[in-house]
Amino acid sequence: VQLVESGGGMVEIGGSLTLSCQVSGLDFDDIIVGWFRQAPGKEREGVSAIDWSGYRIYYSNSVKGRFTISRNSAKATVYLRMLNLQPEDTAIYDCAAGELSWKTTVEDRGMIVPSEFRYWGQGTQVSVSS
Repeated sequence: VQLVESGGGMVEIGGSLTLSCQVSGLDFDDIIVGWFRQAPGKEREGVSAIDWSGYRIYYSNSVKGRFTISRNSAKATVYLRMLNLQPEDTAIYDCAAGELSWKTTVEDRGMIVPSEFRYWGQGTQVSVSS
């Protein structure tokens, strides 16, 4: 199983980036993919997730309205489009995947937590400068 992230970089305040997470070794139509981020000195935060169908989506309050998650089954890739980036979005962003139940993993918790996801990418740095 391999998750390969790309698309990080440095942008100015208000800028945008799109992160990609290509998944191999898993049945892409049977997994939940989540995006997490960790800023220096802070706990890892779950920011978004999408289920196998693409219809069930989660966003944390900190990114709702600015980030959009989507998936391309043919490419086995999940995207995170990030708009109006702010300095507080600076972090290492990781995608993670697992053969999970949306109800227990997302709905019942009202958030996503790292311990639920078994497979992880290598991380990509997003830096927002003023």
